[in-house]
Amino acid sequence: MVMNVRISASATDRTCSASREPHSLALIFLIIGAGMTGHFEFEQWVAFQLGHVFAFFSNPENLPRIMPSASGTRLIAVHRVPATPDSKTPDSGKAAGAGSVIVTSVRAIPFLPLRARWIARITEFEWNHHFADVQEQGPFKSWQHRHEFEAVVREEVEGTLIRDLIDYEIGWGFLGMLADSLFVREQIESTFAERQKKLPDLLSTLHFTGSTKTAVP
Repeated sequence: MVMNVRISASATDRTCSASREPHSLALIFLIIGAGMTGHFEFEQWVAFQLGHVFAFFSNPENLPRIMPSASGTRLIAVHRVPATPDSKTPDSGKAAGAGSVIVTSVRAIPFLPLRARWIARITEFEWNHHFADVQEQGPFKSWQHRHEFEAVVREEVEGTLIRDLIDYEIGWGFLGMLADSLFVREQIESTFAERQKKLPDLLSTLHFTGSTKTAVP
């Protein structure tokens, strides 16, 4: 049996909700060997054009920049499969296309020296629309992350809506459920909250090849 936890979060309203199946002590013992799945959705609008934002996120060299400093994220290796060049997208030569493998090292628990290796593979890639990755090795039993991008105008400012869809499974039965309740969900939420705070500054200072940077109005 699998207990599902679904959480949605938005950068605009900063609210989240969760629903759980009711359980009793007897049910807990029945699911000792079962998996634990969860779902997150995050959205953020930034005042930068779609091509610039997509180029930033599709370049794995920027991954440590958007992660919390407490995670100590290090980019170990990138086995890049070039995406088909797109003349409309700046710096497109650094994008990791479908089939690329990205190896990082992160602190398993923030502020502690214990580190875990995370190997992700890009499974889908469409210029200026989306890309998706799955965990091949890492702290989760399974992890699927879809990154979506959409050009959206707000108050006459051309910008980009960034949407992250995450499905994960911890494993370890009841212990995994306990870990999810105690710190996993909170850590995922705090990771994206910090990214949303620092992203505008990162985009405003980033220089794209063959393009000019865009400043936040």
